[in-house]
Amino acid sequence: MAGRRDSAGDEMLSEAFWSVARQLRDTSQETLAPWDITPSSLRALRVLSRRGMMRLSELSDHLHIAPRSTTEVVDALESRGLVQRRSDPGDRRATLVEVTEHGASVLDAIRGARGTEAERVFARLSQTDRAHLARILRKLRD
Repeated sequence: MAGRRDSAGDEMLSEAFWSVARQLRDTSQETLAPWDITPSSLRALRVLSRRGMMRLSELSDHLHIAPRSTTEVVDALESRGLVQRRSDPGDRRATLVEVTEHGASVLDAIRGARGTEAERVFARLSQTDRAHLARILRKLRD
C-alpha cells in the first residue's frame, strides 16, 4: 500500500512540476513577444554574450543542437542585426559569430523584462522557500 501512495505522490508532484513549467514557458513567450525572438534564438544570444565570439560549431555544442539548426538560428539573429559573422583568421573555412551592440542592448532589455516577470512569479514564495526551490532544482538539473 505504501508503494502506491508514493507512486501517486510522485505522479502528483510530476503533474504540478509540469504545470508550473508550462506556465513559465507561456510567460516567457509572452515576455519575448515584443522583441519577436524565439527561445532558441535567445539561448544563442545569451551563450554568445556570456562566452564571447566563437565558431558556429562551438555554438552548436553549447546549444546542444545540430549545426544546421545553429546556422538557422544565427541567420535569424543576423538578419535582425543582433549578431554578426566574421571570417576566422586562424581558419578561413570557419566562421566566427559574435553579438552586436544592438544585440547586447536587446538582450539587456529582455533580461530586465524577464527579471521583472520572475520577481512577479516567485514573489509568492518566501525567501526560505525560494532558497529551497533553487537547491532542489539544481539537484534535479545536475
